[in-house]
Formats: sequence, C-alpha cells, structure tokens
Amino acid sequence: MIAGFRRRRAGLVGLAFLVLTAVTALAAPLFISATDLSAVFAPGMPRQAPSGRFLLGTDAYGRSMIAVTIWGARISLTVGLLATLLAIGIGALVGVAAGHFGGWVDTVLMRVTDWFLVLPVLVLATALASVLTPGVGTVVIAIGVTAWPTTARVVRAQTLSVESRPYIERARALGGGHWHVMRRHILPNVMPLMLAQATLTVSAAILTEATLAFLGLSDPTKVSWGTTLQLARAVGAVSAGDWWILLPPGAAIVAVALAFTLVGRALEQVLNPRLQERM
Repeated sequence: MIAGFRRRRAGLVGLAFLVLTAVTALAAPLFISATDLSAVFAPGMPRQAPSGRFLLGTDAYGRSMIAVTIWGARISLTVGLLATLLAIGIGALVGVAAGHFGGWVDTVLMRVTDWFLVLPVLVLATALASVLTPGVGTVVIAIGVTAWPTTARVVRAQTLSVESRPYIERARALGGGHWHVMRRHILPNVMPLMLAQATLTVSAAILTEATLAFLGLSDPTKVSWGTTLQLARAVGAVSAGDWWILLPPGAAIVAVALAFTLVGRALEQVLNPRLQERM
C-alpha cells in the first residue's frame, strides 16, 4: 500500500502539507505568546493593514493574523480529528454489526442509517450544537454523531464481501464465535477502507466546525479558523473591505480540506483496484 501511495504525487503533496501544518500547530506555543492572542493586550492596532511588522495585518483586536491563523489550526485540526474518530467509530460499529449479523439487525441499523443520510448534516449538527452547552466538545459531538452514516454504508458493504469468503466458514466450523470472527477476520479487512474514509471525513469535519463557529455555536474564547471568520463578520470586515482578516483563515480551511481530500483519494485508488490508474 505504501509503495502504491508513493506513486500518487497529489496524495504526497497533500500529506506533506498536512505534516507541515501539524508540526507548525504543535510548535505554536514556542513562538506565539499569550499576549499575541490577547484581546486586551494585543501587540498591534485593530484592523491594521498588512505592513512590515504585521505581514498579514491584524484582526479586530489588534492581533497578528499570522499568529491567529497558526494558533487556530490547533483547535480546527483537533476538532476535525476527534470528530472523525467519533464518526468512524460509530460508522464502523454499525457497519460491521449490520453486515455480520444480517437479518433484522441489518434491517434496523440500515433504516436508522438511511434516516441520518437523508437529513442535512449541517442542519442536524447546528440543532445539536444549539441545545448543548457551547464549546469545543459540543462541536465534536455534533459533528461526530451526524457524519457516520457514509462510513457505516461503506463498512457494511466491505463486511458483506468478507463474510462471503471461504475462510469465514472455516472459522465458524472450528468454533469461532461472533466476536472472534469480527475481531480476527472482519476488522483487519475493513481497517484500510476505514483509513481512507477517515481522511475524507476529516476535511468535511473541519469545514463543518468552521461553519458552526462562524454561526456562533462554538466556544468564542477559543481561537480557531471559524471563530476568526465569525469575528470578522461581526465587525463588518466584509463591507469595510478588510480582506486580510478574511483571507488567512479562509485560505487555511480550503488548503487543509483540499490536502485531506487529496490524501483520501490517493488511498482510495490504492485500496480499490477499480480506481487504479493505468500506469
């Protein structure tokens, strides 16, 4: 799989960008102080245009847009990854159970999955974030419990394919129970597919987090790309033409989402023979 991934330049470019973004976000406390992010003791003047001191200008509080954008990656990536883990976990559990047990279990789980699929994810996530206490944890839960149906469908299809293979019948004939079959035979076969699905889910989760934060449903005290855009909207940056407040977080969201998508598509091509490119 690694050798196949290396042959896909778009996936490598996306992976390199994600690694660079993650390393920069993790190292942010080393070169960004609390004063740089303070709304009271900000180092610059509010809404200052790009200059030699502030290359990307300042926001409505006078904070450097470079510092705000880099620090915002910590929250946005954390929410995206945690929400993806929750969504993939729920989707894998539902998909494996439905495909393995079949019968009424499959029927009930798939009808619930279909119900979630027909509901607009953003509307459902907004409703959950509205009734729960605003915060990062609420956003993670809201995204995670609404983004799992696609994973459940994909995992169920792969589980049904694995269940039809001869070694599953041999395992059952030798006394292997449900837990043994799912743990030793089904999960190892669906894990690569879950990995590819996770990379695609992360990009959607980051976009959803930014949207919920923009709507004011996240923790306003946390610096993220979504809350930065929400602050820009609140102070009228769009009508005033203060593009430097909007461009850095917006470009960061697009770039990270695109990078995750490139990695996910590359993994799909490696794992799915039907998507293999002709060499």
